[in-house]
Amino acid sequence: MTKAMISLADIEKANGMLAGKVARTPTVPSYSLSQQMGVPVFLKLEHRQVTGSFKLRGATNALGHLSAAQKERGVVAASTGNHGRALAYAAGLVGIRAVVCMSSLVPRNKVDEIQRLGAEIRIIGKSQDEAQEEANRLVASAGLTMVPPFDDAAIIAGQGTLGLEIVKDVPDVDTVLVPVSGGGLASGVAAAVKGMRAPAKIIGVSMAKGAAMRASLDAGKPVLVPEFASLADSLGGGIGLDNRLTFAMVRDLVNDVILLCEADIASGIAHAYTKEREVIEGAAAVGIGALLAGKVKANGPIVIILSGQNVDMEQHRRIICAATPRERAVP
Repeated sequence: MTKAMISLADIEKANGMLAGKVARTPTVPSYSLSQQMGVPVFLKLEHRQVTGSFKLRGATNALGHLSAAQKERGVVAASTGNHGRALAYAAGLVGIRAVVCMSSLVPRNKVDEIQRLGAEIRIIGKSQDEAQEEANRLVASAGLTMVPPFDDAAIIAGQGTLGLEIVKDVPDVDTVLVPVSGGGLASGVAAAVKGMRAPAKIIGVSMAKGAAMRASLDAGKPVLVPEFASLADSLGGGIGLDNRLTFAMVRDLVNDVILLCEADIASGIAHAYTKEREVIEGAAAVGIGALLAGKVKANGPIVIILSGQNVDMEQHRRIICAATPRERAVP
């Protein structure tokens, strides 16, 4: 295992930057999952951040590193929804212009909320890669500063503060289950958790359709993958062929990345609601879904990161009320 490119010291510095600006979310026991697994299982309730996802940590930390000139010109990002929402909120607090580029696959509820928070919206193409091209164009033509959704040192360090809280709450944690898309959350959490508790395992979880990080790990380098509609829509998008940080960090620090079918993701959503009394989106449900599907083994305490709650409520209602797993699994 190589040395993390983002260190524990970087994450601790970010933690100081974020003090009083983001919530320190609770870590609570799941009695139903603990009984099933035979070891303590805890839920990290990160979906209770003010913007409904962990993305606020990274976005707030990134804006804190801007120069006065960069703040004057404004910022831009490509997003599958939650990063854009976090950036819009954080930028609004300090009066910075924010432009968010998204593909047509981003659910309407997420687009509407980003617009409500004051960001300018650009809907471009049918993939995260196309949205990123538009963001790149705005950097070149309008002088905006890019705030990447994952492959950025300040973003990774900000997301890593979540890992600090996990180890403080569950000092003997054995396994952390973390949703994986571009890898910013997984990289930061892995660097923090393993920096404080080296024996701990970090298991990434993603959807079976269009999991760019898993495909890139299998290929030994960043690769392009097609995007598909999924209940875990926040996990869509590529990792970038010019990926600088997250691919290597996930490769070196994350023990495994497992994939779930849509029915397993839906089961995670349903379990969170019926057993834990939590409303979460598909991307946040993959850790629970992995346990329910029997895809994870652990010898000690497990922490599952519930990463976001920004689900379309009509979709959520359909999943909860569906009579069969097949009916639940339609994105």
